[in-house]
Amino acid sequence: MCGVFGIIGEYTAAKARAALATLRHRGRDHCGIIEEEGLFIAHQRLSITDTHERSHQPFRHQKLLLSFNGEIYNHKLLRRELEGFGWKTHSDAEVLLAAYQKWGIGCLSRLEGMFAFALMDGEKLYLVRDRAGKKPMFYHHNSETFVFASEIKAIKPFLPSIKMNNEAMHSYLSFLAPTPPHTFYEGIEKLQSGEWLCFERGKITKQSYYDILNTPRTDDNRIETLLSQSIEKRLDTDVPIAALLSGGIDSAMICAIASSQGKKLPTFTLGYDEYTGYDERENARATAEYLGLDNTEVVISRTDFDENLDTVLEQMDEPLNDPAALPLYLLMKRIAREGYKVVLSGEGSDELFLGYRQYFEYLDIEKASTLAHKNWLKKYFHSNFSMNREWEWYKRIFDETLLFRTSGEKFTDLQQNLLLRANVRDNESLRFLASYREKFENSNYSHPSHWYSAIDLKLFVGEHFLTKLDRVSMAHTLETRAPFLDHTLGEAIFGLPHEMRLGEGGTKFLLKQIGEKYLSGEILNRKKKGFANPYMEWLIASDRLKLIKEVNTQTGLFHPIELDKYIEMAKRGKFKQHTWGLYGLSHWMKRELL
Repeated sequence: MCGVFGIIGEYTAAKARAALATLRHRGRDHCGIIEEEGLFIAHQRLSITDTHERSHQPFRHQKLLLSFNGEIYNHKLLRRELEGFGWKTHSDAEVLLAAYQKWGIGCLSRLEGMFAFALMDGEKLYLVRDRAGKKPMFYHHNSETFVFASEIKAIKPFLPSIKMNNEAMHSYLSFLAPTPPHTFYEGIEKLQSGEWLCFERGKITKQSYYDILNTPRTDDNRIETLLSQSIEKRLDTDVPIAALLSGGIDSAMICAIASSQGKKLPTFTLGYDEYTGYDERENARATAEYLGLDNTEVVISRTDFDENLDTVLEQMDEPLNDPAALPLYLLMKRIAREGYKVVLSGEGSDELFLGYRQYFEYLDIEKASTLAHKNWLKKYFHSNFSMNREWEWYKRIFDETLLFRTSGEKFTDLQQNLLLRANVRDNESLRFLASYREKFENSNYSHPSHWYSAIDLKLFVGEHFLTKLDRVSMAHTLETRAPFLDHTLGEAIFGLPHEMRLGEGGTKFLLKQIGEKYLSGEILNRKKKGFANPYMEWLIASDRLKLIKEVNTQTGLFHPIELDKYIEMAKRGKFKQHTWGLYGLSHWMKRELL
C-alpha cells in the first residue's frame, strides 16, 4: 500500500511537496518524486512486494511513468506471460507497466488484486481504481492544473476555496458516505470502483471497466476452492502478516483456511472497557483456542475514545457515518506497533453470502407487492407517518417504488425533509442509485437478492466499509487485504441461482456449508453481533453532542426542533447512528467551513 500524488500543469515545487507530505503516513519506507516542467509525480512507498530499493516508485520505462498503490496477486503468473520485457525488479508494479505496454488499458481485465494507480503514457494520463474499490483515487481539475491523490487532504491546497458539495451531503445522509463521483469538497471528485479516467490535453474521459452484474450465470459451486485460493494468494508476502478476529464466522473462516494451508496467523481482537455487552473477546478467544491461534486482545476505554476521536475524524478527510472507525483505528495502531505490515480482514462476506438478517426481511416484505387490493394500505401509510424503518419499507411497496436502497440507508427522504431547512422530496435520493438500478434492470439478473448484493458491494462496501478500512489502516502504514473481495470468488458466488444462495432461508447458508469442514458447530451458529461498540455512550459522557447544536446555530442547516429529537432519542438508545452521522457532519463543518 502506498500514497499516490501528482500534478499536470502549472505548480510550484514548495506547494507540491507540502501537499505530498500530507500523505507520508501511507508509505514511510520511501518517498519518490519526479519534477519536470508541467509535471509532478510522486509516491510514498510502503514496501510489501520486493522491498528492495530497486522497486521504489515512481517507476519509469521508456515513455511510461507509474505511481502505483496496491497489490497485484497474480503478478508472478503475468511475469511468465510477459517474457522478454527486460525485468529490473521482482515487483508487481513493473509487471503492471509490462502488461500495459503489451495490452494497453485493457490489461486491467488480467489483473487480480487491489489497486489505484496513475500511469502516464506520453501526454496521456490514466487514473484507475480496482474492481471492488479497495483503494481510493481523488482528483481536481481547473483551467491550469489537474491534481490527483490517494487522499483528499493532498488536493485541498489546490482549491480556490473550501465549499461544501450539497450532493455529497445528501448522499451521505442517505447512504452513510458520499456516492461517486461526489466528495464533500466542491471541486474534488473520486473514481468509483471498477472505473478508469483518462486525462489528455485538458479533457477528461471516464469508463467503467468492471461490473459484477456482467457475471455469467452458473450452477458450478466452486466456492471452497476459490476461497482457499484467494486466501493463499493474500498470504504470499515478504513482510509480517496478521489477521483480525471477531466472534463471527468471516474472520474465523479466513484463519481456519489459512491454518489448513500451514499458516497459523497471529490474530487481534477488540474489547471495550466497562461495556461487555459490545464485547466479542470471549467468542474470539474460543475461536482462537479451537484453531490454535495466538490471539491478542486490545481493550479500548472511554479515555482512548476522547483522546483519539478528533484525530480519527480528521484522518477520514470528510464525513463517513461509521462509528466503528475509531475502535478499528486503535486496533490497527496496535497491530502496526507489533511490527506487522499486512493484516487480513473479512469485508465483503455478508454482501456476497447474504449475511444480513435484514436481507431476508426485505425479501419477505417484497411479497406484499403482489397484493391485489392495497389501495387502502397505501392511503393508510401516507396519512400515518412514522420514523420507524418498517413504516418506510411498507410505504414503498404500496407506492410501487424501490424498496431496497443499500444496507447503509440511514436518513430517508422524508426524514431529511423534516430535518433540513430545504425541501427534500420523497424518493429524491433515488437519483444517486439510478445508474446502478438501470444496469441491474438491463442485466441477466432479476431476483431482489442479486440487487441487494450488487448495490451493497458498489456502495455499502465500496464507498463506506472500504473507505473506513483504507483510512484507518493506512494512518498507521498498514496494508489490509480482504480475501472475500477477490473478484473471481465474488463472481462465482454472485452467478449462482438465488435459490442456492438463499438455501433454507438462513444467513450465510453457503459459507456455513463450507465452514462445517473447518469450524465447530458452536462457532458456525453463533448469533451475529456485528462490529458494535459503545460510541454513543462515550459521545454522551464526553458531552460532545452539544457540538451538533452549536454548529447548527451558526449554519442554520437543520430545524432545531427536529435536531433536538434525534439527540434526545440517541440518549435513549434510538436512532444512534443517525445522530452519530450528524455529529460527524458537524465536526467537519466546524473544521472546514466555520
